[in-house]
Amino acid sequence: QVQLVESGGGLVPAGGSLRLSCAASGRTFTTLTMGWFRQALGKEREFVAAARWSSGSTYITDYADSVKGRFTMSRDNPENTVYLQMNSLKPEDTAVYYCVAGRTIQVMAAVTYDYWGQGTQVTVSS
Repeated sequence: QVQLVESGGGLVPAGGSLRLSCAASGRTFTTLTMGWFRQALGKEREFVAAARWSSGSTYITDYADSVKGRFTMSRDNPENTVYLQMNSLKPEDTAVYYCVAGRTIQVMAAVTYDYWGQGTQVTVSS
């Protein structure tokens, strides 16, 4: 079992930045795929970013096209924590952001993740 706790959401003006954190506990963290999804009001849940273990200490990070160049995902394995640095935020980034974990290589498919955090609200004002 893995528990995920997100933090760092809030209200920010367009063009601003936020950093989300996700602390994981419960089992081996190093080889788990960790990711972020988001869901805006009235819309489908969508993939944001994920980092999957490749080999040794190498991870492959993927991003949704809508956030490439603005968002950066990172992992701190000793702290069992992942981060999502969000820069140049836009009103369309407004959503509840969920941290996810699982043993998956289909990183963009929400159904392949076994564990979900409770979500944290990000609101970008125009």
